[in-house]
Amino acid sequence: MGERLSIKTDRDEQQLFNVRVIIAAILILLAMLGIIARAYQLQVVEHGKYAELSREHYQKRIPIPPNRGQIYDRNGALLADSHIQYVLEIVRDSIGDENKDGKTNLNDVDAVVERLGALITLTEKDIRIFKQQARRFKYQPIPIKENLSEEEVAKFAVHRPRFPGINLELRMERYYPLGTIASHVIGYVGRIDERDLETLNKNEYLGTSHIGKTGVEASHEGRLHGQAGYHLVEVDAHGKQQALVDEKAPVGGQDLFLGLDINLQMTGERLLKNEKGAIVAIDPSNGEILALVSMPTFDPNLFINGITHKDYVGLRDDPDRPLYNRALQGIYPPGSTIKPMVGVAGLAEKVITTGSRVHDPGFFRLSGQKHVFRCWNKRGHGSVDLKVAITQSCDTFFYDLAYRMGIDRFSTFMRTFGFGERTGIDLPSEATGLMPSQEWKQRRHKSSWYPGDTVNIGIGQGYWLSTPLQLAHATTIMANHGKRLKPHVLRGVRIAKNQEETVLKPEPFPDVAAEPRFWDLTVQGMENVMRPGGTARAAGAGAAYRMAGKTGTAQVFGLAGGTYNAGRLAKRLRDHALFVGFAPVDDPKIAVAVIVENASGGGGSVAAPIARKVMDAYLLKKYGNEEEVEGEAIVPEAVPEEEEVHD
Repeated sequence: MGERLSIKTDRDEQQLFNVRVIIAAILILLAMLGIIARAYQLQVVEHGKYAELSREHYQKRIPIPPNRGQIYDRNGALLADSHIQYVLEIVRDSIGDENKDGKTNLNDVDAVVERLGALITLTEKDIRIFKQQARRFKYQPIPIKENLSEEEVAKFAVHRPRFPGINLELRMERYYPLGTIASHVIGYVGRIDERDLETLNKNEYLGTSHIGKTGVEASHEGRLHGQAGYHLVEVDAHGKQQALVDEKAPVGGQDLFLGLDINLQMTGERLLKNEKGAIVAIDPSNGEILALVSMPTFDPNLFINGITHKDYVGLRDDPDRPLYNRALQGIYPPGSTIKPMVGVAGLAEKVITTGSRVHDPGFFRLSGQKHVFRCWNKRGHGSVDLKVAITQSCDTFFYDLAYRMGIDRFSTFMRTFGFGERTGIDLPSEATGLMPSQEWKQRRHKSSWYPGDTVNIGIGQGYWLSTPLQLAHATTIMANHGKRLKPHVLRGVRIAKNQEETVLKPEPFPDVAAEPRFWDLTVQGMENVMRPGGTARAAGAGAAYRMAGKTGTAQVFGLAGGTYNAGRLAKRLRDHALFVGFAPVDDPKIAVAVIVENASGGGGSVAAPIARKVMDAYLLKKYGNEEEVEGEAIVPEAVPEEEEVHD
């Protein structure tokens, strides 16, 4: 075969060349545009970022933590303060090549901590917490030892040149001058841990070692902490400070004033000494918490710098659960304390009238059933109206009322009193309680709602559960004739020491809708509870003011038809004694809920006298350990066993 002849011409070659030139030019142009875009990105868009990175090589921001705000009661008594302490702090980036391996890393941290531990006593917890934070923060001072003694301060000062990057600083340490008093309300601060670091604004907490963990310290952390400041300094290649470039002074946290009357709080805690229980006192006019007692209590100072294992195990394993805030978290059957609220509901829903009467033979029986629901008074109360039913705590009247109202209307109306939902108090970990309904039982127990369930609910038993705070809140609504205000611990704030306290405005909720005469009638019944013939007549005797109340009992276990006798039962099996009330009736200034767990008597003989003393303390300023009220000793009247136990 002969050779192939090329058919390409000069023109074709030129075209091919031109195409290649164009493609090359486009590629070069795109590359140049990419370079220009990247340069724009670096020099304009991300200028601030890289300028900051550059500055970090010769500038260092040293945080200045703010002073934490103080906490006072309503009268200016100091509840939480801070005092000066010496703190050893380590700046990881400044400790140098401690282990001489030619670079600075976490191994150098281990080495310097080991050397420091030979000079100053460091606990395992000190070291663990420090190392956790050292992994995250390279340039910020991290505390490794707090509250140094004078001897430790002097020892470190002598050896200071041997420890570059470790500084002895003056810091403010939290402490609680009243110890165990009001610890569940005030709460405590503790060291910032890994969980805290996940949610904190790191810029605001640079240099801060502690944060509120419980109580007011936690719920109002934002107000108490303040705003961090800083020193911006130039440093040389070795990290040594050369000059101050800029600074920002920290802004201290706000001082908080609680509605708490600490003298009233101490009175309540003394009255519940050696008992398990709770007392909640509220000012009905504004929702301020006057006292919030949960017993037993604990010392919050133990937690500030890390509680010891021994102390923590002691608190954790204590069968009386001192860390448990019974006032907010304890849930109990409200018992007969809710009968006034049920009465208002029956009137408002037109199930009964102000003149309605029920015959009480000592029991209530559903039509066509053999089972009987007994009244605490087995002999019965005869023919009673609502006012008498409240005064004498007639179970049968309220069995009948609840059954005729039905669970749907009953549950809906009780929710307007705040049952079955959080009150919204400015404290953490509040329980919701339980206001049962047909839907709830089906969802929770996979079972239908029975008429007998409704009957039990009528006297605050069965599935119904409430917290002492909810009971006190509902009592303020009774005192206010339907007006409902949000309970709150914080009364006011002070921005600076030279300023006056700014008092916060009460936060209203929707009112409970009922006619004025309905409130008048039920309150009259509550007032008669404290008079001769009432279940709390002994506690009401000789009062210098008009007092309204209602006794109650929360059952701990079923008797299976037997007769209740507290003296024959182990204490842990005894019923809880309850009381709610307010005073003065004509101008309410305090509403109180009391629960004494596993009491030796009923609400009238155990809880009501405590409430009376709390009211005397606040209204008459009788804060001492008086055993007498208005010249008469508070001694339970001789009443039938059933009355003592149940109401």
